[in-house]
Amino acid sequence: MAAPEELRYTALGVMSGSSLDGLDLALCTFAWKAGKWSFRIEDARTVPYDRAFQQRLLAVMQGSALDLARLDRDLGDLIGNAASQFLAGRTVDVIASHGHTIFHKPDEGLTVQIGHGARITATNGFPVVTDFRTLDVALGGQGAPLVPLGEQQLFPDHRCFLNIGGICNIAIHRDGRVLGYDVCIGNQALNLLASEAGLSYDKDGALARSGSVNEALLQRLNALPFHQQAPPRSLGREWFDAEVRPLITDPSIALNDRLRTVVQHIALIISNSLGTRRDTVLVTGGGAHNTLLIERLRAVSGREIVVPERTIVDFKEALIFAFLGVRRLNGDSTALASVTGASRDSSGGSLVSAN
Repeated sequence: MAAPEELRYTALGVMSGSSLDGLDLALCTFAWKAGKWSFRIEDARTVPYDRAFQQRLLAVMQGSALDLARLDRDLGDLIGNAASQFLAGRTVDVIASHGHTIFHKPDEGLTVQIGHGARITATNGFPVVTDFRTLDVALGGQGAPLVPLGEQQLFPDHRCFLNIGGICNIAIHRDGRVLGYDVCIGNQALNLLASEAGLSYDKDGALARSGSVNEALLQRLNALPFHQQAPPRSLGREWFDAEVRPLITDPSIALNDRLRTVVQHIALIISNSLGTRRDTVLVTGGGAHNTLLIERLRAVSGREIVVPERTIVDFKEALIFAFLGVRRLNGDSTALASVTGASRDSSGGSLVSAN
């Protein structure tokens, strides 16, 4: 990075993930000194979506173009108002909002994240970066995952990363290069099944722990063609709805057995993806709180699985998108071609000026 010897930024990262639980907001400071970045999460909060808004996010995939435009507007207003209340008079150099992914079909050159950047700027008066993925897709990439670049710069002491969100993804840093990709389903499946019991999620994997692995279902999940694809690869809700949901909602299998089987499936697929090297694995995302899943991952992988402090577990993605927003302000790369398969690294994101 061509930059002065010292730089300092304050940024607000906003993340809306495929698990549909709400907005993660992380107010972060970043310092560039002696050729490396350091960071601090100054404050963080999750703003839950109410049930009606969750349903709109789910239903819009089958809705009209006008439905999508209205939801883009309304999510922008929701993010803008949440950011304004959270900041409470504090200033930032940039708000970096991942938005919410509605469609993700990189094989068709298509990825759509909503959450109207201009409306966020209008509400707060700060520069806003949104739409981080589309340039990478236009360059032939998957548009995902983008987090490995931030991991490379902000967590240089680690070489292997696992995020268990709505979708599970890994990043492996070796010999100056980064390999990262979506691995399998995550909390999208676990939370859907928990909802059958009237729960928003299966706390500590307690309901799954009461069940047994259904071997036939496990084999069907493990055999899904996506798991045989070589990286780069990425997943969207379309894949979950078409390939996974019909398998895990089979009413002939007890709910706790289906949950236990999905936990085992996730642990096995992740373990296979980690390869044979013995690097410790830094695990973040909501699934890191599922003690049964972490137990099974340790058992089947034989790896040292490190779960960091709760703020990093819950807000690492918001932190990293805040960092990518800073990089976009400077024209620095925000996507790694070695991860996404694009023709080159790129500095993606739509920047809305505060002026």
